Amino acid sequence: MIQLLRFSVTIHNLDFIKTLKEDVMDIKNKTIIITGAARGLGAAMAEKLAGHNCKLGLIDLDKDSIAKTASACEAAGAEVMCVSADVTKEDDVINAYSEVVKQMGPLAGSINNAGITRDGLLVKYKDGEFVKRMSLEEWQAVIDINLTGVFLCGREAAQHMIEGGQGGVIINISSIARHGNFGQTNYSATKAGVQSMAVVWAKELSKYGIRVNSIAPGFINTEMVAGMPDNVKEKLAKMVPAGRIGEPDEVAKAAEFIFMNEYYSGRCIDLDGAQRL
Repeated sequence: MIQLLRFSVTIHNLDFIKTLKEDVMDIKNKTIIITGAARGLGAAMAEKLAGHNCKLGLIDLDKDSIAKTASACEAAGAEVMCVSADVTKEDDVINAYSEVVKQMGPLAGSINNAGITRDGLLVKYKDGEFVKRMSLEEWQAVIDINLTGVFLCGREAAQHMIEGGQGGVIINISSIARHGNFGQTNYSATKAGVQSMAVVWAKELSKYGIRVNSIAPGFINTEMVAGMPDNVKEKLAKMVPAGRIGEPDEVAKAAEFIFMNEYYSGRCIDLDGAQRL
């Protein structure tokens, strides 16, 4: 009886594993667009997904700057197409997505990663004297790229996926700064916005087989952080309960997880080493 029970449990486990495998999305030969792909998180995510032998449409403001990422992705097994586009311009986004789909086939994924910072206090006083305040230009520049750019790319991706009839995955890159971070009124507002958009889109687009999620990195060892003085990086690391800053590849693994898990949608992955602002 015990042996029969064990055999039954084993068969059940095998069926469960088979079901899990069936629920894993296969992105081989599927077309995925990544914005801000020239460096940092965009490059890391591109190289991680390239290992699945997918087709990558890499978008950045300067097409030539994507060359290094493109070479690494091709070496990993991906077919790559580089496109120059300004994500703040509607026509640029429309043309870029259309060009990739025309050359590489139906769109299966879009990672909305392009973003900038223009940090500063809302208003700054020193010894009771006004020093400066965040300018409208500093506010708008971040809004245009980080929020409007994600809206334009997400909208374009959704339409192509619906018309392609095969569903797909959209990932918005948010940040733990979405909870509100000192000196980042503009940046925090945009990162809260793109996370909220991901939730809305997940609800609206699920009937088309489209999953939408966001990733919220904490301090990550990108080129910007790498260029900081060692003492500053040490202070940053001490702020993280995990005792270190994260690596771009760890963010890339989160993106890979989202693609692979067919049931994961409408959520945000906080990747911050338990820092949570």
